[in-house]
Amino acid sequence: MVTGQKLMREIRVFEFGGPEVLKLQSDIAVPIPKDHQVLIKVHACGINPVETYIRSGTYSRKPLLPYTPGSDVAGIVEAVGDNVSTFKKGDRVFTTSTISEGYAEYALADDHTVYTLPGKLDLKQGAAIGIPYFTAYRALLHSAHVKAGESVLVHGASGGVGLAACQIARAYGLKVLGTAGTEEGQNTVLQNGAHEVFNHREPNYIEKIKKSVGEKGIDVIIEMLANVNLSNDLNLLSYGGRVIVVGSRGPIEINPRDTMAKESSIIGVALYSSTKEEFRQFAAALQAGMEIGWLKPVIGSQYSLEKVAQAHKNIIHNSGTSGKMILLLE
Repeated sequence: MVTGQKLMREIRVFEFGGPEVLKLQSDIAVPIPKDHQVLIKVHACGINPVETYIRSGTYSRKPLLPYTPGSDVAGIVEAVGDNVSTFKKGDRVFTTSTISEGYAEYALADDHTVYTLPGKLDLKQGAAIGIPYFTAYRALLHSAHVKAGESVLVHGASGGVGLAACQIARAYGLKVLGTAGTEEGQNTVLQNGAHEVFNHREPNYIEKIKKSVGEKGIDVIIEMLANVNLSNDLNLLSYGGRVIVVGSRGPIEINPRDTMAKESSIIGVALYSSTKEEFRQFAAALQAGMEIGWLKPVIGSQYSLEKVAQAHKNIIHNSGTSGKMILLLE
């Protein structure tokens, strides 16, 4: 080992599998930023469901082993590469992607994926912005092409992406309906932009939504669990309505006829299909939301690096979660 080399702790995955393959290592060299790279001392890192799919080896994108999970970090700039002019040591920042990944004490990121974190938000909230808010923005504005005055149902609204979708939709002038599975979740949804909330654990909640929206139906549905809800979604839509599939954990049978009379659409969303220019557009809109005050991430469960396996179990199996799950590094 090189004498004087700074070391850090991080999570490494050496084989695909269950949460137990997440291994804590304490002798990893802190990376050195080159060119357009920024080194961030990580305060917190968002935990996203997609990271559990990648870890299990079932996702379409498979990293080379070994790898470290995590993309949404928030922290303080430690050092910058020679060609970085936008950031300096000591800046508070958050990321939408990292090179060295985020479940670690230090993370390396390209400068175009690093953003200034306004003083109104703390570093925990900074770790809750990346995937949730950029996905929600892409789903609503880029994929659904929502217009002020339309109605939107956020199906599964109490998690990170769901709450982000409620806040964005309300700020853009939509009528916002949300669902959640617990009383706490429902209250959180109402406090973050929804005009109405429904309990998706009640057997008749779909009827309650139909009664609320009347014959016209719902213009846009942001769907977090399409393998359970897609068939119901198609029946809730208005003429020309759109279901935007943000999450699905398996297959579902639908009747394609349900799309015909209403000329409705089912559209999938993958954040990382966004171009650099689209990321810039999304970031500009979201930065405005932070400055004005409508973008306010809600933090849920918090875990240390030692408890990351438990976090990966809980994000999939603990339904009714309220707020954004994060790893705390200090």
